[in-house]
Amino acid sequence: MLRKKDELPQVYRQLLSCIMILAKGGCVYIMTNKLHTVLYTGVTSDITGRVWQHKNKHCPNSFTAKYNCNKLVYYFFYPRIEEAIAAEKTIQAGSRKNKINLINSLNPEWRDLYDDLMQE
Repeated sequence: MLRKKDELPQVYRQLLSCIMILAKGGCVYIMTNKLHTVLYTGVTSDITGRVWQHKNKHCPNSFTAKYNCNKLVYYFFYPRIEEAIAAEKTIQAGSRKNKINLINSLNPEWRDLYDDLMQE
């Protein structure tokens, strides 16, 4: 039995919000610093917004801000966010050498891909 007249619609709104987030695709990405000594792997459903946050140190106490990881060197889109999360976990569990090989396979010059991303 409902206590409030609008309680059920709120539950439906929350459920719909969760479904929409899960139905949305996602990107796995790797950020690095100027000298390529630090690698940060992340996952997001908004790659342009998230990279902008890293570049502008939106979270000043974060790992990427602390180590100046402001260069996007790898990203890959997955149609479902769950797939992106699984890929992120696999990449994070891998060695530094595996991450470097992954970056080199798609971006051998280690260019900052953010500008390319903004033009898509």
